[in-house]
Amino acid sequence: MSANQMLPVASPRRTWAMLWADVRRLPWLGLATAVTAVGASAGGLVAPWVLGNMVDDIIASGAARAGVLWAAGVIAVAALATGVLTGVSAALLARLGETVLARLRERVLDRTLHLPAATLDKVGAGDLLSRVGDDVSVVTKALVTTGPVLASALLTIGLTGAGMFALDWRLGLAGLAAAPMYVLAVRWYLPRSGPFYANERVAIGERAQAMVSSLQSGATLRAYRLEAVHTAEINERSRAAMDLSIGVFRLFTRLVGRMNRAELVGLSAILVTGFLLVRADLVTVGATTAAALYFHRLFNPIGAVIIEFDEIQAAGASLARLVGVASLDRPPPPARFTEPADASLELRHVCHRYDDGPLVLSDVSVRIEPGERLAVVGATGAGKSTLAGIAAGLLEPAGGTVRLGGVPVGAFDRRHVAMLSQEVHVFSGPLVADLRLARPDASVTEVADALGLVGALAWVRALPAGLDTVVGESAHRLTAAQAQQVALARLVLADPTVAILDEATAEAGSAGARLLERSARAATAGRTTLIVAHRLTQAELADRVLVLDGGRVVETGSHDELARAGGRYAELWRSWTRAGTAS
Repeated sequence: MSANQMLPVASPRRTWAMLWADVRRLPWLGLATAVTAVGASAGGLVAPWVLGNMVDDIIASGAARAGVLWAAGVIAVAALATGVLTGVSAALLARLGETVLARLRERVLDRTLHLPAATLDKVGAGDLLSRVGDDVSVVTKALVTTGPVLASALLTIGLTGAGMFALDWRLGLAGLAAAPMYVLAVRWYLPRSGPFYANERVAIGERAQAMVSSLQSGATLRAYRLEAVHTAEINERSRAAMDLSIGVFRLFTRLVGRMNRAELVGLSAILVTGFLLVRADLVTVGATTAAALYFHRLFNPIGAVIIEFDEIQAAGASLARLVGVASLDRPPPPARFTEPADASLELRHVCHRYDDGPLVLSDVSVRIEPGERLAVVGATGAGKSTLAGIAAGLLEPAGGTVRLGGVPVGAFDRRHVAMLSQEVHVFSGPLVADLRLARPDASVTEVADALGLVGALAWVRALPAGLDTVVGESAHRLTAAQAQQVALARLVLADPTVAILDEATAEAGSAGARLLERSARAATAGRTTLIVAHRLTQAELADRVLVLDGGRVVETGSHDELARAGGRYAELWRSWTRAGTAS
């Protein structure tokens, strides 16, 4: 299985710049979040300060019940206020984060839907699924769970450090003795763990791609008995992701040991410094007590900051993958659309290759007159689907031009061209809503008329709730032929100038193929139509046939003319009719 190209990953600078730009779009929510978070962290400073004063009062004048009760009351009120502010700030921060993430998700989906078809084919479904699935989940957890914890911890560290210096600058400096050890621990950890997280997200994307590819080609794998080979590949990708996770955990356990040593050094330094200062009558016992309590209060916030770097790095790697997609340039629409002069479709000297590969189309020129049905035939790999994609404007040719009514592709409104392939998707929801995707303002009568035109109205009326029946993978499942008829009914509602059918009846099987061919003829009647013919009966009924061989046009003409000419089409027709007689 060939490796798929991956979508871009944003740099850290670009990632945080986009995140900050989104936060600035919500100024009042951001301000309210900051104010409540600062208030919650400041409230936690009250208890150590009150206890320190109480110690000094007890030393100076002995135990006083009223003083103890007053201290307890102040601590209780501060604790209640801190709890309320903490809850409010967490809720506001979660709301801010979810809003920013929702907008980022929308941009990712928008850019994904506007990616060129060739790019989507290269990256595969796995990388996209892991970004809109796993990566969004990781970032959501960081914003909703980790974000409030980290914000509170950082504020607590800053305010508590200021409180220690306010008690006595020497006690503050003593507490800073632990800082170099924390810094060294983080500097040891981050360069080692960062690459693990980035590689882990890539490994998860590769695992998802392997799983999706195997599931999509399940029937083929079973037919060729390749289940074990693909299972082994998935196991290999899963083991690679697991090994990276285990490697990070091993680093993390060593980090915890370094943090414990830093805590021991810092608290010991404060107690020793406080003892010396008290003996020299430079500070009070209460001040030393408060400083020790302040420093002890830093254990959890500092630990949270360092520990949450696990989540932050994972979220940063996932966020960079999301921003990488969101930062892709969206193709700019033309300043104004030009209306085609008529319904003719003309391809001139079209050439195409994928990446640096060989030419798959070479100097293909054809003109389809308004209302004409052109069937494109050829062996597998002849370039039929590539030609259809270029005609539909989904692929940009390496050379040559495509014009509709004299107007180049991209200069006219995309509604003029509609393409149906053999891969038809039925969207989950009421069937009528699925059909109205082509024309949201279509009435129920117009939807029913479109279904009737393609021969689908009878079975739709037989559904449990008719047009309102919920269809899709988790509801009423349509057959392949029914799904194709729904797609053809959408085409009727969309009413494009040109219809392109890329083997649109290939998946129905022989039993439903003739029915679908009649449906396709009805849906495209009077419309300029290009058909990639899977069944040569489609070519037989077309106005004209174009034969491709090795990416070149080798014949063109009507079915009868080419069948009598004895060329490539005649060979294909004889093979087709013999196969039909044998079956």
